[in-house]
Amino acid sequence: MARIDSLSIQLQTSQTAKDKLKEEYGKVIENVQKRTISALLKNKDLSGDASSGTMEAKRFSNATAEEYGTARSGGKANKIKAKPVVVALDVNKELIEEVEEKDLRTYGVNGLIERRVSNQGNSINRLLEREFFKEAVKEGTKVTLTATKIEEMFEEAILKVETTKNDFVDGVERDMINVVCSPEYYGKIRTYLDQGNNANVETDIEEFGRYHGVNVFSSVYLPTGVDFVVMAVGSVAQPVITSIYNPTKIELSDATAFGTFLYFGTKAVTPDLIIYKAETNVSL
Repeated sequence: MARIDSLSIQLQTSQTAKDKLKEEYGKVIENVQKRTISALLKNKDLSGDASSGTMEAKRFSNATAEEYGTARSGGKANKIKAKPVVVALDVNKELIEEVEEKDLRTYGVNGLIERRVSNQGNSINRLLEREFFKEAVKEGTKVTLTATKIEEMFEEAILKVETTKNDFVDGVERDMINVVCSPEYYGKIRTYLDQGNNANVETDIEEFGRYHGVNVFSSVYLPTGVDFVVMAVGSVAQPVITSIYNPTKIELSDATAFGTFLYFGTKAVTPDLIIYKAETNVSL
């Protein structure tokens, strides 16, 4: 006789399996926040309820100093100018998989859920990273640099963002600027530093962290053709909500389905603080 606590029955009726699924998916969302570069760079100053389908970021213009008495003589003060940026959660994705009872007997509930949820988490990471940098390049400005040496290219590009001035920005602090490189260009700047140009860089570790006061990252998720992107923190917003699909028996089969639904939107909030270098045509 088959064992009483069969895995298919446990998946369908036991709260233990559902709790396990929620626990594992909680780890997925935590990993999405911690492991992706976009999680470090994206705009988190959003208002509104993501479940309503939209969220909003506001850019406030700089205050202007007037001569003393201007407001009194004019009978009114300067109005605060704000530019709203609406971010629609208009991308709907799902990661729903099914597993046969035969496989459940091999791996067990916990082992199988952990494996598949981990894999789905990686898929979510890749999706969000690609969409984040695609939006950055789409709304950012392609620049032609005069420098030919890699270290001079970086400095020239960084300065373009650092010295930005308009109604909303009067220069950007370097600790708010980030450079995200293709592996090729990350390797070039890393080689330059390894050749004795920075005594503090250890050649046996992958990351060197900062260059001239800005954070530097390597990513395989930049759009094809992009060498590197320079952007300020908060330049792109990407709100994300998820919904867990609890284990459900598939009708007239010995298989069980489970997974998650993913809803998100990606929108440039400060496109004026995003530039990128590309030698070839960029594929989005």
